Amino acid sequence: MAIPRRPIRILIADDHTLFREGVTEILTAAGGVQVVGEAHSGKDACEKASELRPDVVVLDVEMAGQGVRETIPQLRRVSPRSRVVVLTMHDDVVLARELLALGASAYLVKGSTRHELISAIHSVVVDRGPGHVILSVSQQGLDRVNQAPEDVLSEREREVLALTADALSNSQIARRLNIAEGTVKRHLRNVFRKLGAVSRLDAVNKAVAASLIPAPQPRDD
Repeated sequence: MAIPRRPIRILIADDHTLFREGVTEILTAAGGVQVVGEAHSGKDACEKASELRPDVVVLDVEMAGQGVRETIPQLRRVSPRSRVVVLTMHDDVVLARELLALGASAYLVKGSTRHELISAIHSVVVDRGPGHVILSVSQQGLDRVNQAPEDVLSEREREVLALTADALSNSQIARRLNIAEGTVKRHLRNVFRKLGAVSRLDAVNKAVAASLIPAPQPRDD
């Protein structure tokens, strides 16, 4: 008589309660998995992974506190057998490559289907080979990889980001450019999406590295 395989144990890390509950419902309905815990931040995810030792951590990119680039290596240290499945709104191949290189086993955009998520979870658990990764982004995300750096951001987006690099607030940027503060926020959201950035500092660093904006000059305080 075959011994039934135990369920795949999953930790879900996202700062939105409704999203965590939704993913839990999807995975529970699929069968063969058990959601053993939820986390609301990167630090919380690492602490719970260390305690629970799940098979898979489903991890959001944007959460309060420590960034995803710190969280993934830490998860791999505190629970080496856990596989990290990144589930994010950022449809960005460059960010995906970076996070996969840091130790994630899969990168899926939140527009993925429930079947793709469930399939990715089963795949990273079954195939534990070091070269096995899963990438799910849109064709637009792939196309952006081949864009020239100057085509990634619009002129206005580069202006907004250059002022962000000078430590101006959204309201200060709005006054400087004579636009609404809501427009500044929209431009920054677009910048984050296009660059695969998870914070203002991250966006500035990536834009400077790609020669999209000049490096900020030290301030004389």
